Formats: sequence, structure tokens, C-alpha cells
Amino acid sequence: MRKISEVVQGQNILTATATLPVREAVRQMTRARVGAIMIVEHDQLTGIFTERDLLTRVVAEGRNPDLTLLQEVMTVAPQAITGDKPLGHAMHLMYDGGFRHVPVVDNGRPVGMVSARDALGMEMMAFEGELEQRELITELL
Repeated sequence: MRKISEVVQGQNILTATATLPVREAVRQMTRARVGAIMIVEHDQLTGIFTERDLLTRVVAEGRNPDLTLLQEVMTVAPQAITGDKPLGHAMHLMYDGGFRHVPVVDNGRPVGMVSARDALGMEMMAFEGELEQRELITELL
């Protein structure tokens, strides 16, 4: 199995400060075609903001994305992985933690991002969709 460093090699990472307004972060994520942005302070990973955070912490709560800062809605101190770990380790982190993005760091400095789409391929994305459908059906029963 590939190492994380091979998966993120050549990636252009997307970072922001915690004081960036949500709307601008989402614009940057859209332009970069990514589902998450890493929050850094003094070149160190301090948080992550994802599409899911946008939905659950901004839209669902009726917050104004122009006035809401990332520091108010980001996940603080997210789980991260180093490049020397196997890709399977990132997959386990995502599955066990219920998230889709794992920042890759080198001594706390962001160097890449592993996402479910990148790491797990289309088959796993389909599987994840099936799991979500199963959970929804269970909730309806």
C-alpha cells in the first residue's frame, strides 16, 4: 500500500487564517475544487474547515457567512497524519472518526490533505453513500 507522502506529492494545499470570513474560505475552496481548507497559525495546523462544517455549523444554524469567521465554526486541533504512514492508516482514521479529510503534516506544518475521494477511490465513495442511505433508512424506521 502506498505511503501518504506519495498520495499528497505535488498537491497544492489550501490554507487560511482563523480570522478569514467563511464566505471567502468557501470561495477559495470552490476555486481550488477542494472540500476542505486547513487553518494555520505560525505555519502550524490549528484547525480544518470542511463542506460539512459549512452545512452543519453555518447554514443549518442560520449564520451569516460574511460575518462568521472560520475560528467560530472550524474543527479545532483536527486529527492529522504524517507522510510516512501507509494510506490505510488514513482510511482507518476517516472511517473511525466519521470524517472525509485528513490533514497531512510534517512537524505540525501542513503539507497535504488526504480525502476519501483521493484515498479510497470511487468504490469506497459508493460504499460510503450506501452506508449513509442505510443510516437514513434506519432513522426512518
